[in-house]
Amino acid sequence: MNKAYHIPVLLKESVDALAIKPEGIYVDVTFGGGGHSREILSRLGDEGKLYAFDQDQDAVLNKIDDPRFELIEANFRHINRFLKFYKVKKVDGILADFGVSSHQFDKAERGFSTRFEGSLDMRMNQNTELSATELINEYEEEELTRVFRRYSELKMAHKLARVISQARQNEKIQTTTQLNSIVEPLLPKTKVNKFLAQIYQGIRIEVNQEMLALEEFLKQTPDVLSQGGRLSCITYHSLEDRLVKRFIRDGNFSGQVQKDFYGNNLAPLKKVGKLIVPQENEILENNRARSAKLRIAEKV
Repeated sequence: MNKAYHIPVLLKESVDALAIKPEGIYVDVTFGGGGHSREILSRLGDEGKLYAFDQDQDAVLNKIDDPRFELIEANFRHINRFLKFYKVKKVDGILADFGVSSHQFDKAERGFSTRFEGSLDMRMNQNTELSATELINEYEEEELTRVFRRYSELKMAHKLARVISQARQNEKIQTTTQLNSIVEPLLPKTKVNKFLAQIYQGIRIEVNQEMLALEEFLKQTPDVLSQGGRLSCITYHSLEDRLVKRFIRDGNFSGQVQKDFYGNNLAPLKKVGKLIVPQENEILENNRARSAKLRIAEKV
């Protein structure tokens, strides 16, 4: 396990949730440092198989040398297409950890963290065109307001968009420290770090189309999972968790329960157990685990 790259959150709980069969086929759609993948492989027999997805080129360096393992360099929103390419019809379990890896936060030049001087990038896949620099400098004020309101969940969204729009007229905003200095005067002095984290979250989600990718992924899981197959999802903020919770409960994202003629729930998945959160000792060891939530579902 590459702990320098990322400490896996809820490792045992999320892999236990898959109820792994030694001969089964499993997918880790957020490979990262490979912690969850290695734990899955440790529970598979010689006939088992694990496919992993990651769009970040840095994660490829953590590839596992094991004949039972296949790393697919792509976004998990394309899970069905790539599994078909590998002639996989159904899988017995899917694990997803939607958090940004420690490596991405700690590498200043990636621009994910408010703590370091670095270029405004925030792309999970560095081959895509839209970076945080383009977003901050080229989005219209109304578009910036939408990002901060919808994805940062901030009431001051319009004020943030206005001050950024005015500042970029003087010089291009290209670094994290530039952005921080522009928005900090608007933030409560006792909660600067909290609000900066929310601002960066909103930008990152928009740059990487995270909510759309999550919706597309979840919609495919019932087709990919075999009967009784498990879905194990770790989320880190309310936007992600709401989508996962609603899809497991209702089979859609509107929050509307769909029933058949006889009043039976039409959702293709059913909830397994209760919401799981990290124990205090895990949070003390890895502070980034503090907001994690694990939800488990089974194909019916």
